[in-house]
Amino acid sequence: TSQNFKNYEAIKQQYRPEVPEYFNFARDVLDRWTEMEKEAKRPKNPALWWVNGDGEEVRWSFEELGVLSRKVANVLSDACGLQQGDRVILILPRIPEWWLVNVACMRTGTVLIPGTQQLTAKDILHRLQKSKAKCIITDDSVAPAVESVGPECQSLKFKLLVSEGHREGWLNFKELLKRAPSDHHCVSTKHQDPMAIYFTSGTTGSPKMTEHSHGSYGIGLTVNGRYWLDLTSSDVLWNTSDTGWAKSGWSSIFSPWIQGACVFAHKMPRFNPSIVFESLSRFPITVFCSAPTAYRMFVQHKVSSYKFRSLRHCVSAGEPINPEVMGEWKEQTGLDIHEGYGQTETVLICGNFKGMKIKPGSMGKPSPGYEVKIIDENSNILPPGKEGDIAIRVKPTRPFCLFTCYTDDPEKTEATIRGNFYVTGDRGIMDEDGYFWFVGRADDVINSAGYRIGPFEVESALIEHPAVMEAAVVSSPDPIRGEVVKAFVVLTSDYVSRDPEKLMNELQDHVKKVTAPYKYPRKMEFVQQLPKTISGKIRRKELRQKEWRK
Repeated sequence: TSQNFKNYEAIKQQYRPEVPEYFNFARDVLDRWTEMEKEAKRPKNPALWWVNGDGEEVRWSFEELGVLSRKVANVLSDACGLQQGDRVILILPRIPEWWLVNVACMRTGTVLIPGTQQLTAKDILHRLQKSKAKCIITDDSVAPAVESVGPECQSLKFKLLVSEGHREGWLNFKELLKRAPSDHHCVSTKHQDPMAIYFTSGTTGSPKMTEHSHGSYGIGLTVNGRYWLDLTSSDVLWNTSDTGWAKSGWSSIFSPWIQGACVFAHKMPRFNPSIVFESLSRFPITVFCSAPTAYRMFVQHKVSSYKFRSLRHCVSAGEPINPEVMGEWKEQTGLDIHEGYGQTETVLICGNFKGMKIKPGSMGKPSPGYEVKIIDENSNILPPGKEGDIAIRVKPTRPFCLFTCYTDDPEKTEATIRGNFYVTGDRGIMDEDGYFWFVGRADDVINSAGYRIGPFEVESALIEHPAVMEAAVVSSPDPIRGEVVKAFVVLTSDYVSRDPEKLMNELQDHVKKVTAPYKYPRKMEFVQQLPKTISGKIRRKELRQKEWRK
């Protein structure tokens, strides 16, 4: 049962967001929670609870978060002379300073551009040049890459280093923070003013700069925090996303803090299932959010030997989660995984909400923030059971919780609109009960001898077989059918030495039994790993191009 609503229908009745002309998340949400703390109207729950695995812990109240983020705001505006609208690239691991810079950018009206530590020098150059960022904040591990491309970035004026040491040409963030005053007047921002630019993960092409306003995430992510994550100020949420992606904005900042919940963070430089299980056992984490790739790894280990005493709600987003993985997680922990679907450009589009019947493999029902439809190429709404493009109605009224634009790219921004709809670029089906089902990225759908086949269904069927650790399905050219289904398969350790031809036949027969026979992979290749974006999503485009270049 939910803490915040009775059922799905109640969510739709209840959701009535107020979008004031002026809005700033730091002032209007975080500072309000500080006042609630002072008046003892909020449980004694930290705002941020950070651990590094070596015994070091940080537990900040909203008041402490406020004081420290104001000091960082003074570093940005005084030491760096940054003005409202200037852009700041932030590349840090999961350390407390990452949260401080996020909030400080809101206080100063500077536009935050987060990046993952896995970015190469070439990636950083691309981001610096495209964004014309004036300031970059990073640590010792990324500083050499920044230095190697810095001379080619005319706009870059300030480099801040989060480190105990010094580096020529860099300002030391920690020293400036110690000396900075703690009083700062938050700038006045309108709800539609730019707040952040997130680079997309680039599953189908080069990453796009997606601009969000103060209101689109700061107010819009209420649907995630209150309804999908079902948070209250007594909860402790752990989201394992990398700090470089919009998902960290979703679930490590806005969704929990809108609800006054505690954000839990583990530095965890490398993803490690054992550390995750130990942390879920040791700390009072009530809500857990992780990617399907992570859950796939979890169920390969003995989760059932751990006791997660406080955990009551698990969610997943980023890419579809296979029904097989959901079933195994439930069997081992007793908890359902509530899948959610959204994009860098949006807040939650569809979700499996508490109390709803979960149909494994479905993205659930539309979030109250959007009117979601399946449409055809002429923007006609399709009936249940018909595959089409997943779209959000934007006319006559564009939802405030949608991205503003692709920065400096009006053509790409315009290309997302078809008739009265924003087109997500994903294909899907809505069933008779109003549940949405993901078929694949529009580019990934396979058309074989007149049959349209979505890669996700074939991949899910393959993963149900014990031989398959991971699978990616793409189209491959065929002289008779035009194109056929080809599967790239990563095997589990027990099956690596099996006869490849026999195993291929066994997997093909398995898929024919589990799903419609015409969907089975006529071609198969066993590989050691799959190409992925930095955020861990499978790059099917790369595999498809390789096939069609042969």
